Amino acid sequence: MASNGRGKPRRPVHFGPEAMEAYGGMTPDPADLVEAAHQSAHYVVVAGRDDDSAERFVELVDQVGLSTLAELWSERPARTLPGVLWRLYVIREWIRRDPDRASREYAAGVRFAEAHHAVAGSAEPPGPTDVALVADEILRGAYNGDFAVALERASAFCHVVASGRAELADAADVDDPADGTRQTELAATMHDTAKDLRVAATLWRAGELT
Repeated sequence: MASNGRGKPRRPVHFGPEAMEAYGGMTPDPADLVEAAHQSAHYVVVAGRDDDSAERFVELVDQVGLSTLAELWSERPARTLPGVLWRLYVIREWIRRDPDRASREYAAGVRFAEAHHAVAGSAEPPGPTDVALVADEILRGAYNGDFAVALERASAFCHVVASGRAELADAADVDDPADGTRQTELAATMHDTAKDLRVAATLWRAGELT
């Protein structure tokens, strides 16, 4: 979850047979990919606000797969609508795949980021089920609540996790410096994501998150 378009090279987007067929068997133009990313993100946010559709869009990854969303949104900058949606779904998917680790990192960060913990709205103490529920609640709020508030909750959640990762990295560094370094880097990445989500909330309120 990089904070901008710079840094390590990203993997190219690969299209399956159906997508290639739509473009006459040729790779789509990069401008078409950008347009498709932003149009689809706008559609998801608008359509998800339908009371009958909100839950379906919360579970979008379960329906279409993370790789499909990656093709659409993963290459877009963090402070754009498709970039934001990608990060929200990746966070949810990470928690669903490893709820024990997610809750452990979150719990480790609570005492260092109490204000963010209050905004995120997780239970005290946060167990694996509680943390998973928060992820779903944040996405649900993006569709049937205030989108900016949902982004702020996601940002706060990431701040707490980043703090927890940093704390656990310090402990790991004693026995395994290489693992400590890796955990520190993961903490920094999550902290960047938290900042991006907070800025995105401000952009949404200003009508500038597209």
